[in-house]
Amino acid sequence: MNIIISNTSKEPIYKQLEIQIIDQVVSGTLVENTPLPSIRKLARILGISVITVKRAYEDLEREGYINTISGKGSFVSNKDIDMLIKKQTSKLEKNLAKIIHDMFKLGIDKNEIIKTVSVLCKEDLK
Repeated sequence: MNIIISNTSKEPIYKQLEIQIIDQVVSGTLVENTPLPSIRKLARILGISVITVKRAYEDLEREGYINTISGKGSFVSNKDIDMLIKKQTSKLEKNLAKIIHDMFKLGIDKNEIIKTVSVLCKEDLK
């Protein structure tokens, strides 16, 4: 598991941790039943608070990405990855819908929004 925490990011540290674990689960880097480091161990490795890691793990468990077994630790969920991807996609679509709505409120027309998204997609492919 490869996690990089940025202290200069606007994203809270627990959310950075969640996002990176979700990305690794969805991409197949972390496969089902893979044990995750204990909360204390990961906090020590990353140099962050145990409470921060605990919150991230709790959120990941609530969303179905990991399972925690008392006394044994946390493991990548064996739930259907396609279902988790659909769930994540739905969340991203809701975020995108809000952004588009906000752009319309600013007076940006549909063609300009499409052009902006197209440019951003091309930049992401580099």
